[in-house]
Amino acid sequence: MDDLQLNHISKSFSGNYALRDITMSCRCGEVHALLGENGAGKSTLLKVLSGAYHPDEGEIYISGEKAFIHSPSDAMKYGIGCVYQELSFIPDLTVAENIFIGRIPKTRFGSFDHKELRKMALELFRKYDVPEMDPDAKAGMISLSQKQIMEILKVLSKDPKIVILDEATSALEENRVRWLLELARRLADEGKIVLFISHRMAEIQDGCDRISILRNGEYIGTRDVNENLDMDEVISMMLGRKMSSYFPDIIDHSTTEPALEMQNVTYERALNGVNMKLYKGEVLGVAGLAGQGQTELLQAFYGIHKVNGTVLMNGQQVNIRNPKWAIANKIALVPEERGIQGLFLNLGIDFNISISSIDKLSHALLVNKKKEEDLVSKYTNLLSVKAASTRSLASELSGGNQQKVVMAKIMSCEPEIFLMHDITRGVDIGTKKEMFTLVRQIAEQGKAVLYFSTDVEELERICDRVIVMRDGRVVGDFKGAELNKENIIGASIGIEERGASSGK
Repeated sequence: MDDLQLNHISKSFSGNYALRDITMSCRCGEVHALLGENGAGKSTLLKVLSGAYHPDEGEIYISGEKAFIHSPSDAMKYGIGCVYQELSFIPDLTVAENIFIGRIPKTRFGSFDHKELRKMALELFRKYDVPEMDPDAKAGMISLSQKQIMEILKVLSKDPKIVILDEATSALEENRVRWLLELARRLADEGKIVLFISHRMAEIQDGCDRISILRNGEYIGTRDVNENLDMDEVISMMLGRKMSSYFPDIIDHSTTEPALEMQNVTYERALNGVNMKLYKGEVLGVAGLAGQGQTELLQAFYGIHKVNGTVLMNGQQVNIRNPKWAIANKIALVPEERGIQGLFLNLGIDFNISISSIDKLSHALLVNKKKEEDLVSKYTNLLSVKAASTRSLASELSGGNQQKVVMAKIMSCEPEIFLMHDITRGVDIGTKKEMFTLVRQIAEQGKAVLYFSTDVEELERICDRVIVMRDGRVVGDFKGAELNKENIIGASIGIEERGASSGK
């Protein structure tokens, strides 16, 4: 028997199987990938293993002994630590307090020992090579990438024997993705089991030893990762069908008419003299390491930040006062954190989609239900949202379908300018392909797309042009043959600066 054995695990919700008779195993000393589309059962299986869910049937064995896991505290007793896809932290607490919550040391007088807490956090940062983290920073104020690192360190601080990383790379910048892959290998070399979920095939090939595949809640098979691994076969096993080319063919529909423009724009320390243009019919990628001003750039165009300098829309100087003004003027933002910024998780799909178009659907404070149903139906069909009904709660959807609902809400506003913040983060291969195709179709219609992604390959394969940000300014502008991974990464880390004038 392997070191971790799952035997005949089944789990259903309201009579619908999320897991059906899953039997698979993992070994100490390996990084074991768990693959499948969103909704395939990966997260449900991990929640069974980590004690968040109790299986309807089946048994779990750890080191040959049957494990009785009925709660997260039970899982911790068996040495299981899980970094979930959806972040879970308390914004008003510090980074150190979040990492050691429930274990904060106390003085002999019974109060929290903040000096000792800071020391523990700094030792943890040194151990896992994250010198940029500030233990005293409020968790709600740090970048998404740093929040993800904080969640990883929270789990590693408990020294688990089985480490579960559920889409942990999806919120990380390029340099920290490599850090996590190397960390997963280090943990495996220490004799731990690392269960790794990612929808990025390059990460699977670079960082994992074996792959187990789920589809529609069922176990499909396990493959060794080696030079002869056929990734097309793996994708076919995940989807149950062969998938045509993953990235769409790019036909450049960009014009010479700028949709948005910045001239020497500054904002606090985040934007330091930004000069750039986004053209109609163009997909303009935004790249760079974490915290270089990419998020603030998108948010400035959406009216979240009051910037200094000149902002132009369709050639006319404008003051984008707030998001309401932006939406009224056909600018829409797909936000960074869909579960917090993009959705009302405890409300239905229909409400989430129609809320941004409520003015078009209402008369004298009354919502025209027929118009609302038609609008929701149009965009759920367009985006192929998979749900029992349009009244299903957003919280019940997989990550990919949640992102589709956010996209449906944005598209229902009929914007001319799309600001997209890492829209494929944490979504499966099939949904990513649909998103890529949708982005190119939007550009084909003559609309402008500002497309930020932490995945450099996406930027290279989806965008007409890519700008690179560092220290709050544009330091690279690549198009055509110059638009490649090497140039993007080189500009990100300061090896090369070129094309920073943002001309076409």
